[in-house]
Amino acid sequence: MNIIIAGDGRVGSTLTRQLSTEGCDLTLIDNDRTVLESSIGRYDVMSIHGNCASMSVLQQAGVNDTDLLIAATSADEVNLLCCTTAHGINPKIHTIARIRNPEYTEQIYAMRDIFGLSMAINPEKQAATEIERLLNYPGFLRRDIFAQGRTEIVELRIDANSKLCNVPLIEMASIVKCRVLVCAVLRRGTALVPRGDFVLQENDRIFVTAPSENLTTLLNNLGIITRRVRSVLLCGGGRVAHYLAASLEKTGIKVRIIESDRSRCEELCALLPKASIVHGDCGDLELLEGEGLSKCDALVTLTGSDELNMIISLYATNREVPQVITKLADIGSRTVLDTLNIGSVICPKELICNHIVRYVRAMQNQTGAALSVHAIADGQVEALEFMVDENTLHCGVPLRNLKTRPNVLIASIGHGSRTEIPNGNSSFQLSDTLVVVTSGRGVLKQINDIFM
Repeated sequence: MNIIIAGDGRVGSTLTRQLSTEGCDLTLIDNDRTVLESSIGRYDVMSIHGNCASMSVLQQAGVNDTDLLIAATSADEVNLLCCTTAHGINPKIHTIARIRNPEYTEQIYAMRDIFGLSMAINPEKQAATEIERLLNYPGFLRRDIFAQGRTEIVELRIDANSKLCNVPLIEMASIVKCRVLVCAVLRRGTALVPRGDFVLQENDRIFVTAPSENLTTLLNNLGIITRRVRSVLLCGGGRVAHYLAASLEKTGIKVRIIESDRSRCEELCALLPKASIVHGDCGDLELLEGEGLSKCDALVTLTGSDELNMIISLYATNREVPQVITKLADIGSRTVLDTLNIGSVICPKELICNHIVRYVRAMQNQTGAALSVHAIADGQVEALEFMVDENTLHCGVPLRNLKTRPNVLIASIGHGSRTEIPNGNSSFQLSDTLVVVTSGRGVLKQINDIFM
C-alpha cells in the first residue's frame, strides 16, 4: 500500500514508525530537511523536501499512484489544501487531514466532499473525549471502549494495599465477584499475557476486559471509591481544555481553568461562560492551593510543557487529589513514567495514530478488517475488535477446540446486546463481535489472521 505522510512532526513520525511495521510503502514530505533525514535514518522510507500543498511536490512524491495521503502538518489550512490538491490530481486517493481549530469543525463536515476529505482527525478533541471517559470512572487509569460501549478494557494499578496484591488470577473472581478477564499485565515495563496461576504484584498495571455494566461492581468490590466528580481543576487553557470544559459544563460539573496567557483567558471567558477562568502560572503551588486544588475532585494538567504537567500532577497526588490526569505530548520511556505517580496519562498523538492505523488496515482488507484498534500496555499489546461475517472460519466451534496464533487471546464475545467473557465452552456466531488481544509481532489485519 502506497502512503504519503505530509508533515514529519510528532504525529508524522509516530505514524511512520507504526505504518512502516505494517509493510506499507511510505513517502514523507516536510519543509525541514533535518527531520526528514532523521526518519530516513531510522526507517525504510522515501522523502521529499518541500511544501506538501504544492502540486509539483505532490506529483514528485508520486501522488498519482498513492492509495492514501495523511496531512499532519502544524497548519490546518495547509492540511486542507494538501488533501484538496491531492484529490484533484488523483480522484481515487483517500485523504486524512489533521484539523485542530474548533472553528472549522462544522465546516469540515459540511464541505468534506469539496475538500476531498475521507476523514478529519482532531487530536485535542479526541484527548478531551478520553479524559471525560476517565472522569466518569475515577478508579481507572485508562478506558478503551469496544462494541459501541458494551465492552471495555480498563487499566488498574496494583498498589500495596490492593485486594489483588499477591493474589493469583485464578482467585480474582472470588474477590471482584463479577466476570472479568485480565488480558495483559505490565510488570517493570514488560507486557505479559498471564495464565491463571500468575500472581499479581505491587506496581503491576493490569488490563481487564469486562462488560461495561460490570465496571462499577469491579471497583466497589476492590474497595475503590467511585464518587461522582463534581469539580475539576484544569491547568492550561489550550484546545483540549476548551473541548473538555465545554463537555463537562453540559453535565453540570464545575470547571476552573488556570491559564498564563491573558488574551487566551479572555477568549475562554467568551467561549465558556459557565467556567471559572483564572489568569496565573500553573506552576505556582500557592496559586493552585488558593484555587482549591486540595478540595477539587479531579485535576487535569494540560499545559504545553510535559515536564510542568508531571510536576503539577506529582504535587496533586501528594496532596491526595482523588483523581489526577496528565496530558503528555510525548510518552517517551514508560519505564520511567511507571516510577512516577502522575495518575492517568493521555497522549493525543497516540490516540489519533491508532485511529489512522485502523483506517489503513480497513483499506487493505475490506473483508474481515478490524472495526477498531487500540494500543494498550504502552503499545506492546494490541486490542482489536472484529465482526464475525460469512467468511469467518470456525463459527460455532468451542474455543477449546480452536488453534489460535501464539500470544493471541479472544478476550470477549459480543452476542448482540449481551457481552460474554469467554471460556473454553464459548463459541462465536455470525454477526457476533470479538475483542482480540495480541502481543505477538505479526499484524492481525483481518479476523481469520487469529487462527493457525
